[in-house]
Amino acid sequence: MADIDLIWHKVLSKDELPEGRVTSVTCKKKTLCMSHHEGQYGALDNKCPHQGGPLGEGSIENGLLRCPWHGWDYHPLTGKAPGFDDGVETFPVEIRDDGIYVGLPPEETHIGTVGDLMMKTMTNWGVNQVFGMVGHSNLGVADALRIQEKAGRLSYYGIRHEGAAAFACSSYGKLTGRPAACLAIAGPGATNLLTGLWDANVDRAPALALTGQVETQVLGPGAFQEIDQVGAFGSVAQWSQTVMHDSKHTELMNLACKSAILNSGVSHLIFPDEVPKRELDNPPPAGTPEGRLPSREISPPGDALQAAVELLSNSKRPVIVVGHGARFQMDAVIALAEQLKAPVITTFKGKGQIADTHPLAGGVLGRSGTPIASWLMNESDSLLVFGASFSNHTGITQKRPTIQVDYDLMTLAKFHAIDVPVWGEVGVTARLLSEALAGYSGSEDQTDDVATRWAIWREEKQRRTLDDRGKGINSAILFDKLASSADKDAIIAVDVGNNTYAFGRYFECEEHSVLMSGYLGSIGFSFPAAMGAWAATQEDDPRFKGRQVISVSGDGGFGQYLAEINTAVKYGMNITHVLMNNGELGKISKEQRAGNWEVWQTNLHNPNFAEYAQLCGAKGLRVTDAADLEGAFNEALAHPGPALVEVLTDAELV
Repeated sequence: MADIDLIWHKVLSKDELPEGRVTSVTCKKKTLCMSHHEGQYGALDNKCPHQGGPLGEGSIENGLLRCPWHGWDYHPLTGKAPGFDDGVETFPVEIRDDGIYVGLPPEETHIGTVGDLMMKTMTNWGVNQVFGMVGHSNLGVADALRIQEKAGRLSYYGIRHEGAAAFACSSYGKLTGRPAACLAIAGPGATNLLTGLWDANVDRAPALALTGQVETQVLGPGAFQEIDQVGAFGSVAQWSQTVMHDSKHTELMNLACKSAILNSGVSHLIFPDEVPKRELDNPPPAGTPEGRLPSREISPPGDALQAAVELLSNSKRPVIVVGHGARFQMDAVIALAEQLKAPVITTFKGKGQIADTHPLAGGVLGRSGTPIASWLMNESDSLLVFGASFSNHTGITQKRPTIQVDYDLMTLAKFHAIDVPVWGEVGVTARLLSEALAGYSGSEDQTDDVATRWAIWREEKQRRTLDDRGKGINSAILFDKLASSADKDAIIAVDVGNNTYAFGRYFECEEHSVLMSGYLGSIGFSFPAAMGAWAATQEDDPRFKGRQVISVSGDGGFGQYLAEINTAVKYGMNITHVLMNNGELGKISKEQRAGNWEVWQTNLHNPNFAEYAQLCGAKGLRVTDAADLEGAFNEALAHPGPALVEVLTDAELV
C-alpha cells in the first residue's frame, strides 16, 4: 500500500515502551500490538488469528511474541509464525522527533449489519430508552445501539447491575404504557434481568429484553456462559425468539415490539454473538409500526353492558374501585363517578390515579390504605371495579354486588365469581355506562360522607405526627413534610416494606404518579424505577416532560441497588431519593412478632448513606430531627442532580 493511502497516528512516546516489551494501543477503531524488539518498533494487528487473543497482553520470549491465550509464537516485528505460513497483519512504523507513529489505511465506510437493521426498526417503533451493560457477547448489538444513539434516535444508560436495567424498563412501561429496552450479555447478564422482567410481567408493563448469546457454532453443547435462554426466560417472556443468520430480522423486531405493546408484557430477543455483526450488502427497509397496531378501543358486549347498567340503576350507594389497569383512562372513570356522585377508591397500585383532593376520592383500599376507603366500601350497596385484579392485599369485598371491567378476559372473575364481568376497554366502557345512565338520578350524593371520613383520618394523622419514642422520626410526619415539599405532579417510585405501607397511608396525592412493584413486591425496586421514570421525563411526551422524580425506600431496599446512584450521577439524573433508615428489615421483624416468632436476622449493618451519596458525587443529607425534614427535602429537591435524604426513622412508628 502506497504511503499516500495511509493516515499516520502517534501511538507512543519515544520512551514509553521499554525494550523487549509489547503493549496494546488503539487508533480510532483499530487496536494494535506495539512491540519494541532489538531497538526497532513493530506494529501488528492485536488479534491473534486463531482464537482472537490480545497479542498486546503477551510477552516476548526468546525473540518471539507469544500469544497470551494459547501460546502461539509470532515474530514481534514481521508478524510471521516461524515454521508456518500463517501470521498477523503488520503496519508501517515511523520514529519521529515527537514519538512513534503508525500508518493505517483510511477507515472503511460502515456497512450496515443485522444489528443495525434491527435496532433501527426498534427505534422506529418508539423504543428509544435502553438500559443495560455492554459485554463480550452483545458487542454487535451494542454497536448498533451506539449508531442509533449517535443519530439522536435513542438514549442509552449503562447501569451497574442488569437487574436495575430490567426494573428501570418495568417502571418506564408502567408509567408510559410504552416499552423500553434492557441489554445484557449471555449467561449471568441474562439471568440478572429476570427479577425486573418478572416485575414487568406480573404488573402488565411492556418491556423489551435484548440478550447476547454464544456463537451459533458452539451453541448447544454448553460453551462458556451458555445457558438455555428460552428455557430460563420461560413464562416471564410472553414472546421470545433467537435471531439467526437466515431469520427475517426486520420482522422479528416488528413482532417483538408489537407483542410487548399489545400484550403489555415482556418480549425477548436472543442474539448469538456473530449474528448482529453480519454485514448486509442490500439491507431491506427497517420496520415500522405503520399498519401493524390495531385500535384497542374494545367495546363491551351489549348484554354485559346492559347487566351492568341494571345493577347500577338499582344501587343507591355505588362505589367505584380503580386499579392499575385503569391508569390511562381515569378521565372517563372520574366523569362517571361525578355523574353518579359515587366515591372512587383505589388499589395500592392505583394510588394517585385520582387526586386525594377530589371531593369523591376515597383513598387507598387494603393493607396499605386508609380507613376512608374501607368505610366507603363497607357502606356501599354495589361495587364497580375498573382494571383491578382482586389481590388479597387489596381486600375488595365479595359481599357486595360487583361489576368488574377489564380488557383481559382471564383477569375477569379470576379469583371468585363476579355478578357482572364485563370484557371491554376501561375508558370505552366508562363512557358507555355514562351514556346509558344519563337519566339516572337515584344514587345518593356521597360527597359529604367522603369529606367527613377524610376529616376524621386527617385528624388522626395529625396526632400521629407527634408520636416520638426517642428511637427515630415517625412516618406520619415524614410523609406530611415530603408532601408539602414535593411538586404536586411529582413522579414517585416506592419500594416494599414498612416504608411503602406508611407512604400508602400518609402521603396524599394530587397530580402525582406512583410507581411500585405491585404483584411481585420486589425489594430494591424504587431507585432503578426512578431511573426509568427520569428517562421518561427527558422525552417530549407532555404527560411527563420535566416532572420531578422522587424515590422512597427503606435501608434494606436501597442496599439492593445502591451502586446505581453512580449511574444517576454519570447521566445527571435529577432524582431525589428518600431513604428511611431504621437499621432493620422492619416489615419482616413485624411479621416475626405477629407470628409469635423470635425476631431474628432482620437487623442491618449500614454505612452513613448520606456520606456514601457524597462519595459517589451526589448530594447527601442526613436527618435525625423531625424539625429538619422540610429543609432537607427542599434542599435535595432543589439540587439539579441526584440527591439522597437519609432519615433515621423509628421502625415501629409506621
